[in-house]
Amino acid sequence: MELNVLEKTKKKLIVEIKGVDHTFCNALKKELWNDKAVTVSAYNIDHPLVGVPKIIVETNGTKTPEKALEAACARLDTKNKEFSTKFKRIASK
Repeated sequence: MELNVLEKTKKKLIVEIKGVDHTFCNALKKELWNDKAVTVSAYNIDHPLVGVPKIIVETNGTKTPEKALEAACARLDTKNKEFSTKFKRIASK
């Protein structure tokens, strides 16, 4: 995974993420909406086969887009670990 910041202001961040697809971007976009400071959460892939995803995050100014993105990633990490733990329990039966 490679990250490139395309645009950065106090309230807006656009990051290009090479090496991921709709699955990752959609989960991240949805998790960002759980943050009350986030006013825009979206992603775009210009071409489905060769396009590089771009995540767009805008906030109301009470939190930077970088902090909102970091928090969303942390929440997803927690959810993934919880799922993995529960799955291992039922798979070992």
